Amino acid sequence: MHATVRTLGSGTRFCFLHGLVGLNDHWATAAQMVSDEAQCTLFQLPLLQLRGADCSIYGATELTARFLRRYCPDPVVLVGNSFGGHIATRVALDHPDQVAGLVLTGSSGLIERTTVKEIQLRPSREWLGKRLAEIFYHPRHISESDLDRAHEELSSRGGQRAMIKLSRSARKDHLGARLGEIQCPTLLVWGRQDCITPPEAAEGFARSIPGSKLIWFEECGHAPMIEKPEAFSDQLRAFARLVESRGTTRRSPTT
Repeated sequence: MHATVRTLGSGTRFCFLHGLVGLNDHWATAAQMVSDEAQCTLFQLPLLQLRGADCSIYGATELTARFLRRYCPDPVVLVGNSFGGHIATRVALDHPDQVAGLVLTGSSGLIERTTVKEIQLRPSREWLGKRLAEIFYHPRHISESDLDRAHEELSSRGGQRAMIKLSRSARKDHLGARLGEIQCPTLLVWGRQDCITPPEAAEGFARSIPGSKLIWFEECGHAPMIEKPEAFSDQLRAFARLVESRGTTRRSPTT
């Protein structure tokens, strides 16, 4: 399994986890903005290439935990979007010694509205464009390169099957009964117009995770780090200071 890892900055250690069709690039702007106060590790797992037991929310969680144990020996702040937020939450629950803090944005695990049942055998580029448009409040944030990549990945039978299997496993893995076990500082950053993991999902996380803080971004959809990178990075900065004040992470040099 070949993952793509990028690290920048120094300070409190953050590890960023993307969604099902996400990339490290989707975190890049916000990570760069906060890199003077945090060491940002962007972990890109090739989710649609997973097969067998690895191709589930449980398999992806264990692959992520394995990466953290090997390359991030000290506790880190996990920052996860969508499916990546679900992974981050499961790592915090199943491997709490690896997690100093949790930042969730548009995370699955409670409520998710998906079009996975509508995935076409050979999806057209136009159809995928409409699905990607649902991610954003402003459609201008859709990039042609993202659309081309998604079309290529989901035009293969293996990519389609992985997408369906991962999505179904996440929908079946409802975390509501376990969220009260999370003890690390938790920040929830949500787009008010998120139609995939809607506001009631954010409110459910906020009610269930002890001491969590919920921040709303207006005129923002499912990917606040793309639509509101400056505001998102401001929240990460403040959270880094909170975690650092609790002494649960160590500062690492720039790599």
